Amino acid sequence: MRLDLLRVGQSKRGTFGVIRHDQVPFVLTLERPWEDNETDISCIPAGRYTCRRVRSMRFGNTYEVCDVPGRTNVLFHKGNFIYDTKGCILIGEEFSGTWDHPFIASSERGFLEFTKLLADISEFDLVIHDPPDIRDESTEV
Repeated sequence: MRLDLLRVGQSKRGTFGVIRHDQVPFVLTLERPWEDNETDISCIPAGRYTCRRVRSMRFGNTYEVCDVPGRTNVLFHKGNFIYDTKGCILIGEEFSGTWDHPFIASSERGFLEFTKLLADISEFDLVIHDPPDIRDESTEV
């Protein structure tokens, strides 16, 4: 199975995206802004990754994004705000908040949808796409 994460915007307030399967978008994402792939403070580089089912002490059954250069323990998990992640990918169902404090809402429901799709899958491919201008605009705002 392959999932695509299409990053649609990025600023110091976060990196926002949508995950699609077979060209159909089904959950939203929130990650940290790009900070040169620094552990705990940056989203991961765009590219192709293998994701494997893991049992996290903190987040329970989830998936780890494997072989991220210089990084470990990059997980998918529930969370609504940028401070809910230290370099992982948060899952939600809707964009919300204000201009100054955007977040993703309905994380519980979004994560349930994500895990239902992957219920019988122990490993999948994830392709993360950055729009051509995402790095140029990341320092603005």
